[in-house]
Order: sequence, then structure tokens, then C-alpha cells
Amino acid sequence: MGLLSYNRLCELVEQGVITNVEHDQINSASIDITLGPKVMYEMADPGRMHHIVSLRKRQPLRMNEVDITDSFISLMPGMFALAQSEQVFHLPAHISCEYKLKSSMARIGLEHLNAGWCDAGWNGSVLTLELKNMTQHHHLFIEHRERIGQMVFYEHEPVPADRSYAARGRYNGDKSVSGIKE
Repeated sequence: MGLLSYNRLCELVEQGVITNVEHDQINSASIDITLGPKVMYEMADPGRMHHIVSLRKRQPLRMNEVDITDSFISLMPGMFALAQSEQVFHLPAHISCEYKLKSSMARIGLEHLNAGWCDAGWNGSVLTLELKNMTQHHHLFIEHRERIGQMVFYEHEPVPADRSYAARGRYNGDKSVSGIKE
């Protein structure tokens, strides 16, 4: 049990544990993730400089959703956005995975906020990515189908059904980019 490599990753794709994957997206110990068509970004409010968001109340950010199927979004310096993967996940009780930003994306100033863990049982969902432009002077174009990151998969003992993300998770079945849920 542990980190899965190429042959086992091919099996996961064949079994439908992760869908919308081309063979050339399967690496030695990861699967490349591509951007889906929906992106949410922070809304500007001309009447107010800042919005107050309660972490305890899990209040959502004020965000606009755009479709970038035939276009792109420009992340301005310091701008935060939520994006979705094209891939859909159906994790069984003995597989968990973790998102890692591609180093080429980090080298141009894109950051992924460290929220990429996917528990066993998470299913029927695209991955929501938390992205930020860390540069001070460059706009970064976010485009549909861009190879943005990679998933690493871990095999472990099966999780009991009542402790699985399938039974306890809030983000099962999300087919589009998703903000915080209560």
C-alpha cells in the first residue's frame, strides 16, 4: 500500500476512478489535471473597499462565475479565483489522492492554496482548485483545458462506510466549480 505508479494509475483510469483522462496525461506517479470550463473570481464592489467574511460561519466569498470554454480569464496580480478540473473523480473506499500544482505553473507565479486533499469515498465530482496570482506585475491567463496540475493517488486499507467521504462529505456530486458550503 502507498503511492501508486504508472501501471496502477492506468488501471484506475480504466476502472473509471478518474474520468476524462487521455493516455498521455498518465505520468510515472501522477495524472495530469486539466482546467474545466468554469471559473469563479472575486467581485469588485465599488461602494466598499473590503468585505468581511466570517470563517466560523463559513460565509462564501462574493464571486462571479464565467465560462472560459472559448475564452480565458486574466488573473491580475494578487487576484484569487476558483477553477474546476475537467476530470471527474469516483474514489473507492481504499483510494485517496492529492492535488499538486505543476512546477511550470509555479514558475510563472501561479499558486495553488494548499487544499488539494481528496478523501476516500469522494465521488461524482470535479476538483475545485484555489488559485492565486502571486506576481506583482504580470497578468496570468487561465485557459480551458490547460494542464494545471497533477493528482497523486494513495492506496490504503478500506475506510469504514460510515467514516468515508461518501457518507460524510459536503462536496460529493459537484459537477462544476464550487465555493464554500455550510
